[in-house]
Formats: sequence, C-alpha cells, structure tokens
Amino acid sequence: MTDQVQERILEEVADLHGVPEGAYNIRANGQMAGRNTTANIDIISKTDVSGIDIRIRPGTKHESVHIPVVLSQSGLKDMVYNDFYIGEGSDVVIVAGCGIHNCGDQDSQHDGIHRFYVGKNAKVKYVEKHYGEGDGEGKRILNPVTEVYMEEGSSMEMEMVQIKGVDSTDRKTKAELAAGAKLVVRERLMTHGRQYAVSDYVVDLNGAGASADVVSRSVAKDGSYQKFDSRLVGNAPCTGHTECDAIIMGDARILAIPQLEANNIDAALIHEAAIGKIAGEQIVKLMTLGMTEEEAEAQIVNGFLK
Repeated sequence: MTDQVQERILEEVADLHGVPEGAYNIRANGQMAGRNTTANIDIISKTDVSGIDIRIRPGTKHESVHIPVVLSQSGLKDMVYNDFYIGEGSDVVIVAGCGIHNCGDQDSQHDGIHRFYVGKNAKVKYVEKHYGEGDGEGKRILNPVTEVYMEEGSSMEMEMVQIKGVDSTDRKTKAELAAGAKLVVRERLMTHGRQYAVSDYVVDLNGAGASADVVSRSVAKDGSYQKFDSRLVGNAPCTGHTECDAIIMGDARILAIPQLEANNIDAALIHEAAIGKIAGEQIVKLMTLGMTEEEAEAQIVNGFLK
C-alpha cells in the first residue's frame, strides 16, 4: 500500500496512524493506494479526468471521509478533480491533506480542484493540511482550488493549514451562499526561506441571513512572501467578517487585501487587518523564564498559530 515515508507524511497531513475509520481514498504518487466506502458514503473514480466523486447520502450523521494525497517521487506533477455531493441534513467531517517529500532536484507539484455541493441544512467540517519535506533542490508546489456551493440553512467550517515545507502555493477559494447558509474559514499559514504563498478568497452572500467569517493567522519568516486577498460580496441582507492577523520576521514581506462589496442596504460587512513583529517585551519575558531567544520566538509563533 504505502511505504514508511508516505506513512509519516500521512500522519502530518491527515493525522492518520494506519488505516482511517470510515470512508477513505488514499492517493500516492498519482495512483490510488487504498479506498473504502460505507453504506452512506460512496467514492467513485471519474472516467473523464483524474479524480473522484464523493457522494454522501442525505441524513448521514457522524461519519468521516479522508482523502489524503502523498507525493514522494521527485519531478511528479499531479492534478485531480474531486467533487463532493453532501446530502440534505447530513453532518460529516472531510479531511483532505497533501504532503510532498522531495529529495530530488526536480520540482514536485500537486494541484487539487475540490468542489463542494452542500445540501439543505447539511453541516460539514473540512480540514485541509499542506506539508512539505525533503532535502532536495526541487521545489514542493501546491495549488489548491476550492469551490463551495451552499444551499439554504447549510453550514461549513473550513480549516486550512500550511505550517511547513511548501515552497510555493497559490490557493483559490470561492463560495456561494444561499439563504441562512453559514461559512467559517480559519486559515493558519507559516512561510520561511524563499517560500511564496498566496491565498485568494471570494465569498458571495446571495441569500437573506447568509453569514461568512474568514480569518487568517500567519507568520512570515526569513525572505518569504505572503499575500492574503479576501473579498466578501453582500448581495442580500447578510453578515460578513474577514480578518488577517500576521507576524512578520526577518526580511519577509506580507500583503493583506481585505475587500468588502455591499450590493444590498442590509449587508453588514466588516474587515480587519494587522501586520506586526513580535513585541520585544514578550521575548524578554520568556527569556527570564530560562528560554533562549530562539526558543522564546518559537513559543510565541506556535501559540499564535494554534
């Protein structure tokens, strides 16, 4: 099935220690490495393009789907199209992660296009973790596209995490919310070295009572670059909040662009952005407890990204 390197990466991106419970599809180096379906969750390979359809029956409760991807072969470029059909009134957890181990001198790249069709009054928790490792010269590149279509009364919580080792990422997320739909996004991001990370969110609040809360917390170290671009579009009586909170270190650069567009008199939209360095007194305080400056910085960064 998978080798030791792949198993370690699966732990990082999907918290998997062995075979997951419930439905899963594990992809390794562009091939299926394992799959399981349940009575309520079906996973079907696409025939026209590379990827899968995940169909969750209406009313499915307390079940999970794991669809991790692992690349451990240098020079591999992998692209998949995954569509999720989440039935009315269901309540599920979906875990998607991608890990790249590159010890070669060629770039390794994974581009995943995920589309979610969230049925009426359904609830989804979606976790997406990206991770890279390996001491080769080749880059580790991830470019995920996420599209979310939410029917009336549905809710989705998205946890987007990239803490280590990804050289270049361009993340595009768009969502369309019907009446009463609720979207919560929590992005956590850390870049170092010469890494480059762009996050682009566009949320259309189309129905009365729709709400969105898009929050990014990030740390940029060394000579890395980050761009956070978040746009909330209020087309109905709705509420929206977007926030970027970033720590900048070394010679890093950060660009934050929170945008609001109100096309309805009862669209209540708020944005916040803050970029700053770690306060000197925080480091001094921890150093008085016996930490080195490096340990103090690491402790503050870890706490910030929790």
